[in-house]
Amino acid sequence: MVSVVKINVLTVPADMRAELEQRFSKRAGMVESADGFEWFELLRPVEGTERYLVYTRWRSEEDFQNWQQGQAFQRGHAQAAQGHGHGQGPAATGSEVWSFEVAESAGPKG
Repeated sequence: MVSVVKINVLTVPADMRAELEQRFSKRAGMVESADGFEWFELLRPVEGTERYLVYTRWRSEEDFQNWQQGQAFQRGHAQAAQGHGHGQGPAATGSEVWSFEVAESAGPKG
């Protein structure tokens, strides 16, 4: 079975970066218990872009789709849209999803 990677590309204005990162830290655990979940990383831009990458890896496309249609996903994204009750709305001004299959991977030797 081939793992799949989903990268949500979020355009985040500089004044909303801390808010975005805080929201992600508060959501800790929401995806980790999903069946087929393998990995998550929030990648902060260093230079030349306002785009954060939300990297998740899944056992299969079906596992990702099941999570996306589940209650934890719906609840988390509804909270983000409302600014976690702070009335601020979304931290990102744009979003797109990139999909990949893992063709090859490696880890440290030893």
